[in-house]
Amino acid sequence: MKFFKLTILTLLMSLLQIVHAQAFEIREVESPGGLKAWLVADKTVPLITMRFSFRGGTINDPKTAQGRSYFLSGMLDEGAGELKSEEFQQRMSELAMRMSFDADREHFGGSVQTLSENRDAAFDLLRLAVTDPRFDADPMDKVRGQILLGIKGDEENPGRIASNALLKTMLGDHPYARVAKGDSDSVSAMTPQDLKDAWSTIFVRDHLQIAVVGDITAEELGPLLDKVFGGLPAKGKPISVPDLKAPEKGSITIVERKIPQSVMSFAMPGLVRSDPDFITAYVMNFVLGDGGFGSRLMEEIREKRGLTYGIYTGLASWTNGGLLIGSVSTQNSKAGETLDVLRAELVKMAKNGPTAEELEQAKTYLTGSYALRFDSGSKIAGQLLGIQQENLGIDYVKKRNELIKAVTVEDARRVAKRLIDPDALTISIVGRPEGI
Repeated sequence: MKFFKLTILTLLMSLLQIVHAQAFEIREVESPGGLKAWLVADKTVPLITMRFSFRGGTINDPKTAQGRSYFLSGMLDEGAGELKSEEFQQRMSELAMRMSFDADREHFGGSVQTLSENRDAAFDLLRLAVTDPRFDADPMDKVRGQILLGIKGDEENPGRIASNALLKTMLGDHPYARVAKGDSDSVSAMTPQDLKDAWSTIFVRDHLQIAVVGDITAEELGPLLDKVFGGLPAKGKPISVPDLKAPEKGSITIVERKIPQSVMSFAMPGLVRSDPDFITAYVMNFVLGDGGFGSRLMEEIREKRGLTYGIYTGLASWTNGGLLIGSVSTQNSKAGETLDVLRAELVKMAKNGPTAEELEQAKTYLTGSYALRFDSGSKIAGQLLGIQQENLGIDYVKKRNELIKAVTVEDARRVAKRLIDPDALTISIVGRPEGI
C-alpha cells in the first residue's frame, strides 16, 4: 500500500508538468491570524505543494556555533512532539508525503508535498516539525555523522576548496563567507541547546514567506496556515548584516594540491538584487558566461582552444552585497593560458559589451525558456517563494519577460562597463598551476 501511494504521488507529479505548462493565477491569501501566502489553486490533480522560508539562514549562526542552521535543517524530520524519529519517519511514509528542510545564507526553507486526501494529517505533521521539534541524542548523532562525512568530502573537493578560499579572501569574516555546514570542530561540539537556540531565532512569523500550489482553495488555505504556523512567536529579532565590501584590487591565491588539474574560482564585485541594473546585468552575464555553449567564455576557452570542459559565470546577489562569480578547470600546464584568455574576454566585454546579435539571442533564450521554470507544482511554488524572498512583487511573473526584452545594447554596454573590472578579479586556484 505504501508503494502504491508513492507511485500515485510520482504519477500525479508527472501529470502536473503538463497541467502547469498552461497559464495560472497567483492570489495572495491572508489567514484569520494574519499570515500571508501566495496561492496558485489547481483542482485538476489531487496534490498540494507548499514551499516556505524564514528570513535569516546561516548568517544567523554565531561564530561559536557555525553550521547550526544547516544542522537544524537535518533534524526537523527526526522527531517532533510525542513522535520519536522512527515514528515520525513512519508516519510520513504512511501518508506518502514528502517533507524537507534546507538552509542557505539568507533563508531557512522547507517544502511539503501531499495528496489532497492526506492534507490535514500531512500538515499536522508539518506543524509538529516547525513548532515542537525534538533533538534526541541518537538522531543528533546520526545527522552529525552525515554532516561530518560531508565536511570531510568538501575538504577533499578541489572545487569546494577553491570556492571557500575565494570567499575567505574576498569577504574575510563577513557572514556571507561562512561555510554553511560549519567545520568539524563546530559540528562535533553542537548540542541540543544550540539547535533550540537556532530554532527559536529563525522560526518566527514576521520572517515567514509561503507559496502554495495545488488542490486547495483560498478559504481552505487560510485556516491551514494558522494551524501550521500560528503557534510560532509573532516577532523575532531584526536581522542585521553589514554591507558587503569586496576588494577593488584583485589577487591570486594558490592552494597547492597534487592533482593534474588547476581548479579555479574567480570573482569581482557585483550588485544587489534590488539594483535597477540587475536585469541588464543578468542578460549581459548570460552572454559572457552563463549561456552554456552559447556564451563567449565557453566559445573562446573551450571551443576555440580546448582548454576546459566548461566555464561558468553567475551573479551572486544578496541583500547586502553581491559578486560576479565564476569557475573553470584546466590542465596545470594550461592554467596561465586559460587565465590570460579569461582576462582578455573580460577586457573586451567591459570595453564593448555584447553585440546586438548576442544580446538578441540571449533575450530570446531567456524569455522563451522562462516557462520551463513553471512546468510542475513544485517548480511554481519554488519560483513564487523566490520572488517573495527577493521582494519583486506578485506581478513579477507577468512582467519579467518584458523587463528582459526592454534591455538595449546601450544598456548592456553601460552595465558591462560598470560591472566588469578585470583589475578587480580575485582568483583562487587549487592544484599546481603553471604560467601564473
